Amino acid sequence: MQSTSPAAASLAVPRSSVRWKIFLMMLLLVAINYIDRASLSVAMPLIAKEFDLSPAMQGLILSSFFWTYAVMQVPGGMLADKYKPRIVIATATVFWGAFQALAAVCTNATSLLLTRLGLGAAEAPIYPAGGKLNAIWMTKNERARGATLLDGGAPLGAALGSLIIAGLISELGSWRLSFVVAGVGTVLAGFVAWWYIRNSPREHLGVNEQEARHIEDALALEHSEEPTNLSGRSLDFFKYRSVWCMAISWMCFNAVFYGLLTWMPTYLSKARGFDLKQMGGASFIIFFAGFVGELLGGWIADKWKEAGGRPNVVMRTLFGIAAVVATVSIFSVAYVTDPVAVVVLLSSTLFFLRWCGLFWSVPSMLGTRNKVGFLGGVMNLGGNIAGISVPIIVGLIVQATGSYFLALMFFAACGIGLLLASTNIDYEKKIPV
Repeated sequence: MQSTSPAAASLAVPRSSVRWKIFLMMLLLVAINYIDRASLSVAMPLIAKEFDLSPAMQGLILSSFFWTYAVMQVPGGMLADKYKPRIVIATATVFWGAFQALAAVCTNATSLLLTRLGLGAAEAPIYPAGGKLNAIWMTKNERARGATLLDGGAPLGAALGSLIIAGLISELGSWRLSFVVAGVGTVLAGFVAWWYIRNSPREHLGVNEQEARHIEDALALEHSEEPTNLSGRSLDFFKYRSVWCMAISWMCFNAVFYGLLTWMPTYLSKARGFDLKQMGGASFIIFFAGFVGELLGGWIADKWKEAGGRPNVVMRTLFGIAAVVATVSIFSVAYVTDPVAVVVLLSSTLFFLRWCGLFWSVPSMLGTRNKVGFLGGVMNLGGNIAGISVPIIVGLIVQATGSYFLALMFFAACGIGLLLASTNIDYEKKIPV
């Protein structure tokens, strides 16, 4: 009887898939993140009536989340680099759930604004820490899918948030109770994240030898190609065009996405006459289209690179297509009157715009392994400068003109900025910092 060698037996064992399960969990966490963010936008028509808020004040409150969220991006990325992603992700999730629930007891604009500041600070580390996980757990040809799973939670959460929060408000008869339910659910998700996520493949009991070697061999090859003459000074990153273009691209992308996330429910209600259920259904369709588009973009990028596509060709082409189609679609919304056409065009906008979730693989393309969290924080800081300013800009435009036309033109201009900046990044050269 012929015996089987240990090496042959090892090769016969299927590779485990824990890395994909971890990123499905990150998809869920980011979706919860965006459900909590979107809750205020969905409830804003009711809150504005109860608190007697002007459009400008609504914009200020919608913006306030991004003030602390933006400030904490780089520190959040540095925490992920220093203390590892697991503890940062779990702690952040528990704390933002607590602030979400606290919003239920607010009685005026000031107290509501303070809870949003707390929510923003607590949520800030989740993306930089997720980018760090991507660099640790995914191989070079898997990172686009990892990035879009991570970031795909944004449109999925926005889609589900519209339905869930609108449904909770309708069933419970109170926006306050809906916020409590959302907050408690988030806290529980934080404990689940701590239980399942690990900082490296060898620490996870579910990872078999085949998966561990698959990841380690790919990372060893990648790390051997990193520059060795590193300056060690993080501020030196800002000497490079690619870093500035990365931050500007993400800022332009988020100007459109956050603009729609914060103002679209009110736009559909006030400008297009949608009631609460119609608004929830339309928002779900629009943001779910973004979720599908994001996963498709990640799949195309990885398969193209596996087939031999150069990173510069793959990324510039995909980002270019996304920017052009999203810009044309959002521009066209201003000129149609049919409600169905509005939903179709906004769905097209987000389907292609969300290809830019691929940007969460860019920090690991540009940075060495010990700087991925920092670069992710820098990128998301750029994005959240848009998060701070855009809700206020849209509120002022609507208050001054009584119309959303100029706001839609502003979004189209941001799409052009995304096109120019994203196609000027060198995706093939690691920065020696």
